[in-house]
Amino acid sequence: MKIYTKTGDKGETGLFGGKRIQKSSIRISAYGTVDELNAALGLSICYVQNQKVKSVLQRLQHQLFVVGADLATPLETESKNLSIPRVSAEEITESEAAIDSFEKELEPLRYFILPGGSKAAAQLHVARTICRRAEREVVLLAQQEEINQNIVILLNRISDLLFVLSRIENKTSGIPDQKWEKPI
Repeated sequence: MKIYTKTGDKGETGLFGGKRIQKSSIRISAYGTVDELNAALGLSICYVQNQKVKSVLQRLQHQLFVVGADLATPLETESKNLSIPRVSAEEITESEAAIDSFEKELEPLRYFILPGGSKAAAQLHVARTICRRAEREVVLLAQQEEINQNIVILLNRISDLLFVLSRIENKTSGIPDQKWEKPI
């Protein structure tokens, strides 16, 4: 199988179910940003020292493939008997449980922190900001078309989880979170 198909040479791409749309559409932008987030998580894994964090990130990468497939499959294509996985409340609950579990290992935050610290933590903050952008794009898509609302919720939880994981990585590395200092 060749990697190039030439079907997108005129600025269109195909969704699951066969519909063709412009590559500039918000739907394509949304799942493209989810793909970018997945790549950022892959890079983060290269730096992560905490094995529990690494395991969670690998699980998130698999979940993001489901998010991408869900976004690439308009809800109306369900009638075509496609077996495309959809984001469910279960994934949201898993992310919430991970946040709660990791937060028990951390000192409560009483101030804003700057993104950074260890290489892993800094990269996780980059991934967090990409996740927030993906969330904004999915919200914009939801204003234009009907989508699975679990996607918005899951992306919101993933960004929160990435924040917590960045703090765990700093703790693992023995690097304290850097407090934001209010300018004088």
